[in-house]
Amino acid sequence: MPNAPIELTSTIACPECDRKTEVEMPTESCQFFWECPTCETVLRAEKGDCCVFCSYGTVPCPSVQQQDEACC
Repeated sequence: MPNAPIELTSTIACPECDRKTEVEMPTESCQFFWECPTCETVLRAEKGDCCVFCSYGTVPCPSVQQQDEACC
């Protein structure tokens, strides 16, 4: 069975101001923090998630996509 292509773009929804921002995800590491460009709230990965994309994004990070499970 062929592997699905890895998506490298996710849309993060800020829980403070509801702004949705399309972001390119890093492929070499998890991103634990992200600052909203509108309200400047710094988002942190929620407990049990490896990164902000897994917590707030529309697409999980590349590590999770590759492994089909949590990367941390």
